[in-house]
Amino acid sequence: MQTLRKVLEQAEANRLAIGHFNISDLTILKAVFEAARDRNVPVIVGASEGERQFVGDRQLFALVDSLRDEYDFPIFLNADHTHSLASALKAANAGFDWIVFDVSTLPLSENIRQTKAAVEAVKAIRPDILVEGEIGDIGSGSEIHDAVPDLKKGLTTPAEAKRFVEETGVDTLAPAVGNMHGMLKSMVAGDTRKHLDIERIRAIKAEAPIFMTLHGASGTDDEDLRQAIAAGITVVHINTEVRLAWRRGLDAALANHPDEIVPYKLLPQVVSPIKEVVAARLALFSAGQRARPASR
Repeated sequence: MQTLRKVLEQAEANRLAIGHFNISDLTILKAVFEAARDRNVPVIVGASEGERQFVGDRQLFALVDSLRDEYDFPIFLNADHTHSLASALKAANAGFDWIVFDVSTLPLSENIRQTKAAVEAVKAIRPDILVEGEIGDIGSGSEIHDAVPDLKKGLTTPAEAKRFVEETGVDTLAPAVGNMHGMLKSMVAGDTRKHLDIERIRAIKAEAPIFMTLHGASGTDDEDLRQAIAAGITVVHINTEVRLAWRRGLDAALANHPDEIVPYKLLPQVVSPIKEVVAARLALFSAGQRARPASR
């Protein structure tokens, strides 16, 4: 089985992106895994600290690892938005493939100091674990928001990215490039879409040529996502869109079968709309070729 690093290297070489989808129950995991197998593309599932607290670090690893082992399929597990060293070490010891160490709300120098310490501590447990750092402001919460937060002052600069990568030793970088966690109500209704600063992505990649992750991609214009991948994004995170599909599927299942109480009879109707969302995103991320040369 290939390592996550190798999968990311191949995505770079083929000028594609790997889809990352957050999971908080078996229904979502089943949908993501089936969609990835149907398309025969690698996939990453992630769990935030809240999602890990609900499901359990070791339990998540056991579920994902059982799928990887039984089907010999490249599915990987990420400890998403990990805000403390203790939480990072817990995920590393549980067997996670990747850890997003996120202290981006701190001043840059302190963010660098803590992220560097996390990289060293995590890799002392398992050198093959990838560690991501985050700089800039993309808001918080994969939820539905009433208004657009003012994130312009928190956009990542190429100089900041270069310094951060060189001083921390991270394997992947999550910049702020117009992306935002969650979606607006107008995005849910289909009236508006997020737009990205493509030139900023390209400039950051030139200064810090490592794997780059786009967090908060739910609700983003499809063409912007294609251009972001062409400019240097290697992993794209989708969470709010998945949660919306989960809720809509559950609401429909309960409405269509108000007297049904058997979970395994209701939940397949929740899997289907999630799978549709994931399949569409995977198709977009794995289609076409980047205009730029691979950086690795």
